[in-house]
Amino acid sequence: MNNKLLAHPALGEIDTPAYVLDENALVRNLDILRSVADMSGCKILLAQKAFSMFSVYPTIRNYLHGTTASGLYEARLGREEFGGQVHCFCPAYKDSEFDEIAKISDHIVFNSFAQLRKFRDRCRGKSIGIRINPECSTQDEPIYDPCAPGSRLGVRAADFDEEAFAGVDGIHFHTLCEQGFEPLEKTVRAVEEKFGKYLHKCSWVNFGGGHHITKPGYDTAGLVRLIKEFSAKYGVQVYLEPGEAVVLNAGWLVTEVMEIVHNGINVAILDASAACHMPDVLEMPYRPPLFMSGKESEKSHTYRLSSRTCLAGDIIGDYSFDEPLNEGDRLCFEDMALYTMVKNNTFNGMPLPDIGILHTGGSYEPIKHFGYSDFKERLS
Repeated sequence: MNNKLLAHPALGEIDTPAYVLDENALVRNLDILRSVADMSGCKILLAQKAFSMFSVYPTIRNYLHGTTASGLYEARLGREEFGGQVHCFCPAYKDSEFDEIAKISDHIVFNSFAQLRKFRDRCRGKSIGIRINPECSTQDEPIYDPCAPGSRLGVRAADFDEEAFAGVDGIHFHTLCEQGFEPLEKTVRAVEEKFGKYLHKCSWVNFGGGHHITKPGYDTAGLVRLIKEFSAKYGVQVYLEPGEAVVLNAGWLVTEVMEIVHNGINVAILDASAACHMPDVLEMPYRPPLFMSGKESEKSHTYRLSSRTCLAGDIIGDYSFDEPLNEGDRLCFEDMALYTMVKNNTFNGMPLPDIGILHTGGSYEPIKHFGYSDFKERLS
């Protein structure tokens, strides 16, 4: 991360906590994605489950072909604010919502043949697909592995209903999570081995998300080659639906040190919370990068960064700094655009972080402030 935000004169005036999107970094990622699409012929969609900051949809739609949705509300958001194609996948569609989903969506993907049979007659004029499970695990986190034993996501080859597949337009698979090209290539080969005879009957194949395309070192040349070869071999349109790749390293969570507690170790209490504002820190778990910090004891002054919630385990991690922290200091957690705004919550009555944009020209624009009503209206 560059130091533009920390050097920005508005930093001290930002109401914290706040998510800040770096427009320069966003456009950098979008340039890479559009280049992949142009060179390979694939179409790339924004996975809204990772990032739904619709104030920047006008920028993103200049580069991508549409959005993906996990249900009615995301489908509506994509249709109303983004335009382009809307693709929807849900493990099970709610009957009372389905007709509106079908009206809004261009592609509707079913998780099982039972769901396909139930709803296919209500999909007239829409392109329909089936999600498959290639049973090819390429990661170590079971919580993010759709190919783990007993997975509820996708149809295995042994359970594939060729008769019901007649008239279906496409196949969808999604097995990756923040991974490089090699796991994708391995997965595609497994798909060909187990489902190859069905691929020739498709007009499109969706490679899902989890592709770290914009991460430095990603093999984009390999990705382009794979897509072109696959498209030519089966005569299909290939779709990708990344989320994190769109906003990788393009956002911060700006927080303020509220108090330093000395109790055997130095604990900095922040106005940001892992449990409320970056829940993946506890869910995965992982240690989020923090600008101008080091690992524990790497620099002169180590602190355990925690929150003002009453959850004892609401701990972000142990970080070190060149200088001691003081009440009122501002810290900037990095890579905070993805899976933060879409997953945050108001546990303990914690306010939701503001949302702002650091524009390409250097100006900072506050976009959204949340207050008491946002907490209250979630309740009854």
